Amino acid sequence: MHFFRPFNKSKNCTKIISSMENTESKKRAERNRTLTLNQEEIPLLRQHLLYTDTLETVNTPEPSENILNKTINGDIIKSLPHIPDNFADLIIIDPPYNLTKNFNGTVFNSRTQDSYEEYLDTWFPQVCKKLKSNGSLYICGDWKCTASLQRAVEKQLTILNRITWQREKGRGAKANWKNGMEDIWFAVKNPKDYYFDVEAVKIKRRVIAPYTENGKPKDWNQTEEGNFRLTYPSNFWDDISIPFWSMPENTDHPTQKPEKLYAKLILASSKPGDVIFDPFLGSGTASVVAKKLGRNYCGIELNEEYALLAEKRLLLAETDKSIQGYSDGVFWERNTLSDQKKRTSEKAETKQNTGIKAHDQSDSQNLLFDE
Repeated sequence: MHFFRPFNKSKNCTKIISSMENTESKKRAERNRTLTLNQEEIPLLRQHLLYTDTLETVNTPEPSENILNKTINGDIIKSLPHIPDNFADLIIIDPPYNLTKNFNGTVFNSRTQDSYEEYLDTWFPQVCKKLKSNGSLYICGDWKCTASLQRAVEKQLTILNRITWQREKGRGAKANWKNGMEDIWFAVKNPKDYYFDVEAVKIKRRVIAPYTENGKPKDWNQTEEGNFRLTYPSNFWDDISIPFWSMPENTDHPTQKPEKLYAKLILASSKPGDVIFDPFLGSGTASVVAKKLGRNYCGIELNEEYALLAEKRLLLAETDKSIQGYSDGVFWERNTLSDQKKRTSEKAETKQNTGIKAHDQSDSQNLLFDE
């Protein structure tokens, strides 16, 4: 199953408006910050998209500059030939898991393990060709498909690690353990030549039992916000929050990954100016985080409404570079938002006192199309 759908602008517009009407009919809390589209935005956002079906010659790669910092709306199998080989420094993939899931009208059906691995073989080897010789790749999965992902990756790349992260969201299970974990496989083309910056992904943890030596803090810092220690990350992450209604990054995409999660991958495995490629872009998290962190990006997304949401988020990222859970150059634990805001407020006040005006980002969504 390749998820192919011919492009028809008029038909797609009808579908999007119908979907928007269903979205608008949802009862949302007054303080719900879920990002949505309105009818006036669609034509403006469409101008930013590239459509696979309108690219010039099938099986001929587009020049890198034509697809750089772009969202391609189309099927992955038809889109990949337009991506040059050795294009990306880092590839992040969040494919359909081996579950039955409705992606805004396009249903991916659960299948046997062999069939799922056949599905992976239709696109994953081609995606790996887009990775530079010293590039890195991360691919997400759950307990059911992670073994299949491992086998698919091992055929093409060298696996260096498996990250497991705690989701802390989802329904409970009465006849099984609740699924609260997901995996991310970390692989490279050349295990002797790849980029990894562990200093960029340190975690700021509160010190519960501060240890002193000669009356001074040992391996921790005493601040006005409390006592903290900067620690090196392991391959188990328990500081991630799934996007939900009160977070401005949240959309109605059913499997949206957190910006904080992807920020760790991008900061660790790429440099400013590098190219980040996501062949299953969804509502745009990989591209948005890449932009916020000073990287270039390119993404492929089948569903036009999700692609338009990605473009809206990218426009918002021009004025709002914040990533919830990442500030002051470090990642913070869960439930420390008040400490982060206090720190950000203090820095902003310092800038104002030195004549540098702090930018107010509180109303950036409303200013998006204010011209």
